[in-house]
Amino acid sequence: MAVTILCPNLKCRKVLQVPEAVRGKQVRCGYCGSALLVPEARKKPEVTTASSEKTE
Repeated sequence: MAVTILCPNLKCRKVLQVPEAVRGKQVRCGYCGSALLVPEARKKPEVTTASSEKTE
């Protein structure tokens, strides 16, 4: 699945589709050549249940 990002160059602002494999890496915009960092994947938050919490 591709990652959708926005070019940070204010004169460009193109919507870019990049592969998952480049997450966390620096890439260049194919339109203006600006360098940008593709964000890492979001981690799923850990869910704690009331039964797993200790009460003191």
